Amino acid sequence: MSTLPLYQVDAFASRPFTGNPAAVMPLEHWLDDALMQSVALENNLSETAFFVPEPAAAEDDFHIRWFTPGIEVPLCGHATLASAWVIFNKLGWEKEQVRFRSKSGSLGVRKLEDGWLELDFPKLTFEAKDTPKAILDGMPEAPADAFYIASDTNYMLVLRSESEVRALTPDMRALKTLGSLGVIVTAPGDNCDFVSRYFAPGGGIDEDPVTGSIHSILTPYWADRLDKSRLVARQVSARGGELRCELHGDRVHIAGQAVPYMEGQVSIAY
Repeated sequence: MSTLPLYQVDAFASRPFTGNPAAVMPLEHWLDDALMQSVALENNLSETAFFVPEPAAAEDDFHIRWFTPGIEVPLCGHATLASAWVIFNKLGWEKEQVRFRSKSGSLGVRKLEDGWLELDFPKLTFEAKDTPKAILDGMPEAPADAFYIASDTNYMLVLRSESEVRALTPDMRALKTLGSLGVIVTAPGDNCDFVSRYFAPGGGIDEDPVTGSIHSILTPYWADRLDKSRLVARQVSARGGELRCELHGDRVHIAGQAVPYMEGQVSIAY
């Protein structure tokens, strides 16, 4: 039996019990994939992040992976933000930036002067498609046209107003038959540039509280529509969270705050 450290951090949050809680487990070497999936299921949060140090000569500092309770995902914003908070505040990291190797390429997180943490993520591309029947069955308010993001198998729907996004009560059983990770829903914001919600029953999450990775799609979409590169976004789930987004060519900078909630040790046999 061995003990491993485990942290829980509320990401994209300015106070506890808001934003998106992520579990973070620093490792010296990788555990078996099935064991990491079991740990993520036991944590029962939208994501658990695991990372190990990269060799000293590598371009990146750590190799990071993310697991929902059901699957491993190719990109996750809030658990990367939470991992960076742990590295900066618990592991004695003295640099102002940390870089991660991931399934979505090299990702960076840097500390801003006001205490926010800023993700450096890839800009994800999308294509227009007819809205699938599974979405129309689960969300009758959905428009006939949608956008599909092939890199993470999400669909994106654009509604007319923030109130419409807030009022959604999707049928998760119908959305789960979609055969993709999830559905992003967005609209112009009342007191910000845009709002969103994210439903991901395909990944074992009915609704994700605040999702950094979807802003790799939302930022270029709204930057083009609003003709501005700097945007303020809110994810209007029950917990809610605020993000500052900026488009930089083929990269997207996504900034948020993080609040520690819990730290401890996990006892597992491996």
